[in-house]
Amino acid sequence: MKRLVIATLALAPLLSAASEPAKRLNEAADVYTEVMSAPDKGIPKELLENAHCIVIVPALKTAAFVVGAKYGKGYLTCRSKNGTGWSAPGTVRIEGGSFGFQIGGSETDLIMLVMNDSGEGKLLSSKFTLGAEGSVAAGPVGRTATAQTDAQLHAEILSWSRSQGLFAGVALEGATLRQDLDDNAKLYDGRKLENREIVTQHIRAPRSAARLLALLNKYSRHEHVETTSSR
Repeated sequence: MKRLVIATLALAPLLSAASEPAKRLNEAADVYTEVMSAPDKGIPKELLENAHCIVIVPALKTAAFVVGAKYGKGYLTCRSKNGTGWSAPGTVRIEGGSFGFQIGGSETDLIMLVMNDSGEGKLLSSKFTLGAEGSVAAGPVGRTATAQTDAQLHAEILSWSRSQGLFAGVALEGATLRQDLDDNAKLYDGRKLENREIVTQHIRAPRSAARLLALLNKYSRHEHVETTSSR
């Protein structure tokens, strides 16, 4: 009995670590739901419907008094080329960079839309730097985007942040976005899949991604993506 208890305690941290990516998917779904449910705020629908990919990073952390000490994990998913909806999600990490304002010591939710093929190609690389390798602009807030500037509507990537209930476009400069193969392995049965492989080779989404994908399809009028029965 004593050995069983010791073994259970030893396994607990491993099981918790394995469940973190699935938990974060649910947090990403919460962020997206709350943003899109606001009556007069949120991401303009036409931008979402024309976006190639979306990135959601819940609870991005910023350390007070430390320059560039920003870190968060989230997910990307891109539209399936066969028109069946959004792809299975790949895990991303975002580090450093300037957010155009100080949110020292707090957490903020981050959403990015990738608006063209060029931006999608950079997003699906193993690592790229926002602003340096891909043009990024603060995204417009509201139900329509008709009154926004050309700079916003022609950027490769549009970005928004939400902190303490405030949702606004935010200019990201110098932040590094990279894939997380270890977290992908936790979602995809031990396979360290690259994000490009997940998106372009029609990898089945884990069960834990079903809610997020259903929400994305709901707001962009696409059919639901098939998911696996595991997790």
